Order: sequence, then C-alpha cells, then structure tokens
Amino acid sequence: MIRTQVQLTEEQVRALRNLASVRQVSVAQLIRQSVDTLIRSSGEIDIKERRRRAVAAAGRFHSGASDISAKHDEYLAGAFQE
Repeated sequence: MIRTQVQLTEEQVRALRNLASVRQVSVAQLIRQSVDTLIRSSGEIDIKERRRRAVAAAGRFHSGASDISAKHDEYLAGAFQE
C-alpha cells in the first residue's frame, strides 16, 4: 500500500470515526472502501473486469434465432437502427 495524506474537516473526521466505530473497522478502511466505490461508480472498468463480465455473459441469453453466429453483424446493425 502507498501512504498518502488527506486533509479533512473536523466534521468529516468526527463522522468517519463514528461510522468506523459502528462498523468496527478502521477509519483508513472506510476511506479505502469509499475510494473503491468512487472508482467503480465512475464508469471506468479495467480490462480484466470487462473480460470477466464478457465471459460470464457468454451463452446466458437465448434469442430464438439459429443463425446468430453467421448473421451477427446484420442483427447488430438492425438493433442500432431501431
């Protein structure tokens, strides 16, 4: 881990300490969790996570069409025209 320094208001520190006490974790852990949440909500997903999601989705849906692998470009173009 990399040590960093952040300046917080007295209210923020008080609230973080109270929350850390309730959750029985350190203030540092709360801050790391908050940073992770912010990064995830920013819409940026790393390549490993994209790959994992793509593999997880493969084969999970059924269109009813038997020619998807041969005509996937046509189906995709049609979906974007609608």
